[in-house]
Amino acid sequence: MSRKRIDLILEGVTIEAVAAEGKALTHVDGMVVFVDFAVPGDVVDIQVYKKKKNYMEGFIKRIVKPSEHRLEPFCKHFGVCGGCRWQPLPYEMQLEAKRQQVEDQLVRIGHLQVPQIRPTLPSEATRYYRNKLEFSASCSRWLLKDEDPNTLTDKDRMALGFHVGKFFDKVLDIEQCHLQKEPSNAIRLFIKRFCLENGYEFYNIRENHGFFRNMFVRSTEKGDFMLILVFAREEEDKRTALLNALVKEFPQITSLYYVINEKLNDSIADQSPVLFYGEDAIYEEIEGLRFKIGPKSFYQTNSRQAYRLYSVARDFAALSGNELVYDLYTGTGTIAQFVSAKASKVIGIEYVPEAIEDAELNAKANGITNCDFFAGDMKDVLNDAFIAEHGRPDVIILDPPRAGIHPDVAQVILNAAPERMVYVSCNPASQARDLAILCRDYEITAVQPVDMFPHTMHVENVVALKRR
Repeated sequence: MSRKRIDLILEGVTIEAVAAEGKALTHVDGMVVFVDFAVPGDVVDIQVYKKKKNYMEGFIKRIVKPSEHRLEPFCKHFGVCGGCRWQPLPYEMQLEAKRQQVEDQLVRIGHLQVPQIRPTLPSEATRYYRNKLEFSASCSRWLLKDEDPNTLTDKDRMALGFHVGKFFDKVLDIEQCHLQKEPSNAIRLFIKRFCLENGYEFYNIRENHGFFRNMFVRSTEKGDFMLILVFAREEEDKRTALLNALVKEFPQITSLYYVINEKLNDSIADQSPVLFYGEDAIYEEIEGLRFKIGPKSFYQTNSRQAYRLYSVARDFAALSGNELVYDLYTGTGTIAQFVSAKASKVIGIEYVPEAIEDAELNAKANGITNCDFFAGDMKDVLNDAFIAEHGRPDVIILDPPRAGIHPDVAQVILNAAPERMVYVSCNPASQARDLAILCRDYEITAVQPVDMFPHTMHVENVVALKRR
């Protein structure tokens, strides 16, 4: 990654602690220094690339003495690919750093009164744990520092991999990713090889032209695979040739879709995937409940850990079987159905209509009759009139997107005055902001971080609240 050069090197500095955003930190002359890819205990020379009044940022120019905790990264793309930044950090230290991150956001920054924050629940698998990955195609890949661009052919410049951080138009070609089980890597490598051998154009992300654009691989615990290929324009002969080759090469593919996306962005949320081969969906199971996953369905990307996350949410809800539960931001209704056996009735609300359709189909297939689902923007659907019509909730479970909840939604929740709430969040910062509003009338009774994404700085956090 190119940076504007600052002629400042800090020599022989000992890294002190893990910091936010996947960095580590130390102090030099009373100033905080944030360092990429460092481990507490490392003695390093730091090349500074940003200097502000109160802090500096830098990267390791030389490891003088590695920390006793430092591990050898297991991925050859470490340090260039933006994912799995904590590979050198022992897993136990990752878990504690995530617990500390939650404490910093809720207590130090948010000034909330909380009980002792529980240790982060570890993930059963720390590699090959994801059930969904997206790979982008590019005709102008990210070049490594030892590569001479003048010696590369057009084919050499092709990439099928992940975007490089801070560069929307640069893609790092991935040989092996350790996030999803096989044949995920084999499928991606086959597609790239087939495209190169047959002269298929990879997409030019900056100029928005080309043929093959991106791909999604979804998988289940029992071994089903869904593949979605995205093309920038329709060329039926070329598209069909590639799809047929995939069907022949990979019998493990349960469901094969394609999308013709002529927009300027890669999102397929507003597109219509076309089923080319196999079943229209794959299915995941939790506690005997079966959940349909289509090409655009939301499902927690760590399936095994999703069970632990939902179990914590259900335990925190403390249901006796008589409660009316509102499940806000219900997605495809996974939490709603997961808690339904211990509730009198569950009402799920979600913005995405297709997700609600999946939720209704899942509930019907699972024989669940005490869940009702509603689609619409939360701040428009959840209002005093809705609560008057459907009943005041005894318990509210909410699992919003990273941005958290709208202030209007927070006020309606306070007006509804449920006895208990469970707030599930993938962003402790926005969660702390929302809790500051909710804690006008509620007290926090339990906090449980859950690790859904090993080797990253991301953490899910579950908070239980009780009305004062």
